[in-house]
Amino acid sequence: MDRSQAAAREHRTVSRVVGILELVAAASEPVRLPAVAEALAAPKTSAHGLVKGLVATGYLRESEGGYVLGPAVSTLLGAVDSPVGEAARPLLEKLRAAFDETVILSTRVGSSVVYLDMVESTQFIRYAAPLRQRRPIFPTSTGKCFLAAMPAAHRDAVLAEFVHDPEQLTRVRAELDLARVEGVAYNRGETVPDVSAAASLVLVPGRSPVAVAVVGPTTRVEPRLPDIAAAVKEAAAEIARVRPA
Repeated sequence: MDRSQAAAREHRTVSRVVGILELVAAASEPVRLPAVAEALAAPKTSAHGLVKGLVATGYLRESEGGYVLGPAVSTLLGAVDSPVGEAARPLLEKLRAAFDETVILSTRVGSSVVYLDMVESTQFIRYAAPLRQRRPIFPTSTGKCFLAAMPAAHRDAVLAEFVHDPEQLTRVRAELDLARVEGVAYNRGETVPDVSAAASLVLVPGRSPVAVAVVGPTTRVEPRLPDIAAAVKEAAAEIARVRPA
């Protein structure tokens, strides 16, 4: 028989992963590990490994000692629109109008960032990138915002995937410490040559953090970075105050 025509059969690991996601999706409050293990009829060690894998890839998020659905469910699978993204749209447009550079709203999904929304520059030469696709968290400007907000041990674990030189790691840690204090992170041609950006973190209680960035050609952005940095920081604070309908 042609393998493509063979009947689909359950795979235990796949079934368990789906079971966890369905359990968490149906719950009205964070689901704790013992409840996951009980629902799967599996040892806690097995359930713990699956849950941590889902957290690492962004499909679950730790909350109040349990687990809730993570940003990957909506940002990558496109299951629902982001309420924060909808509320932020006018402020993204306001930023674009101020600088006529591309403005991006991002979220963190594991050790990646995903663009939720983008308002492109009207200029012929401009930055543009696809939405709802994973891209490395480092060294993007929005990724640096998420890294700067992490506890040191978590931050270093993520950075280990991207930074292997000890001296560079020391410089990156210092940069992230400064970003946390100032509320703004930068990317000066580190991801795409001749493209620079400034970004700021948006913290909305009860929701996954997002970050807003202004991105464009270095020749246009670099001379205006102080003004852009102040503007993205102000926009992030405004977005955080907006309550989605």
